[in-house]
Amino acid sequence: MTETGFERDVVVVGGCGRVGLPLAIAFAGAGLKVAAYDLNEATVKIVNDGTMPFAEPGAEEVLRDAVDSGRLVATTDPAAVGSAANVVVVIGTPVDEHLNPDPNSLPRALAGCFQYFRDGQLVALRSTVYPGVTHMVERLFADAGVNVDVAFCPERILEGHAMEELYSLPQIIGASSESARVRAAELFGTLADKLVHTGPEEAELAKLFTNVWRYVKFATVNQFYMIANDRGLDFEEIRNAITQDYDRAKDMPGPGFAAGPCLFKDTMQLGAFNNNNFALGHAAMLVNEGLPLHVVSRLERSYDLPKMTVGILGMSFKGGSDDTRESLSYKLKRILRFKAHEVLTTDPYVTTDAELLPLEEVLDRADLLILATPHPEYRNLEVTQPVADVWNVFGQGVRI
Repeated sequence: MTETGFERDVVVVGGCGRVGLPLAIAFAGAGLKVAAYDLNEATVKIVNDGTMPFAEPGAEEVLRDAVDSGRLVATTDPAAVGSAANVVVVIGTPVDEHLNPDPNSLPRALAGCFQYFRDGQLVALRSTVYPGVTHMVERLFADAGVNVDVAFCPERILEGHAMEELYSLPQIIGASSESARVRAAELFGTLADKLVHTGPEEAELAKLFTNVWRYVKFATVNQFYMIANDRGLDFEEIRNAITQDYDRAKDMPGPGFAAGPCLFKDTMQLGAFNNNNFALGHAAMLVNEGLPLHVVSRLERSYDLPKMTVGILGMSFKGGSDDTRESLSYKLKRILRFKAHEVLTTDPYVTTDAELLPLEEVLDRADLLILATPHPEYRNLEVTQPVADVWNVFGQGVRI
């Protein structure tokens, strides 16, 4: 696939992160020559040793083969950006401390390697961006006199399932020119069997709408859970009655901490895009972010928390993951440190938190447990103390 004048097929900017690296590995596994450009020297070294720097089932074997064969190399050298016909940029739009999106974060992040972009490249934006950023990037290159094609091709993978969903999910191709559309389709067609073509802003909103839809669904169920809980009723019994053999409600999820690096952030981005007129999204934020406080408030009614040691089971933002980004377990921990005598934390996957204790020690010392993350390791856990189990992992429909 390598075009004349280019050493490689693809370079992934931000290529050693949780979105960029699985994509780089998948491209290399498809036979393309790939460079993963990343600023983190330690992570680059780990990748070049053929080791995954984070948990992603099915990725490490493909990575090792790609590194050993020379199809994939990780680098901190920005000049690598000019080595490939296709540049995939895995840098999204964050929100600041006031929950306002910063559309200029992507151009700022590209500043360190911008001089290496070349005429004739395809630049595919991959991470969630504020609507209109794709057009802004097109203008950025045009103003610099660099003739590139620009497309927005959002990732939609579920963390922990990247090496399945990169191949199985339809790939959205958002482009304003025929050239960009054709080239992006050729690139991502090496992975996905089905391509869906839209304009760039339609693709940007499709990505935002997808994440916000999930966030609002979780908020709806969490609000239902709080209503039932405040009346002393078993929400799982209610949900089972609703969903059992009833197709119109079978997609109702269970309650739990709705967190992570995307859902909350993207809901705030969509609100800003609509001139902060997004009552549904802002209400969802209040519900989901308020669930840890609801749990503690309910526990205060039944237990003398200032005299108790509370153990939190699970600190990553989702079950089976080592990713703690925006995890509500840490919000729960902060609340409990103010309310309880002592707070102990444990997680079977997370390795970046020095305060984590072995599970056995937490079970031995805690007077009360809160199951914050539904790791599969907790499903058959035998405990003697009371457990606040929002996720219903223990299958008992536990009320707080």
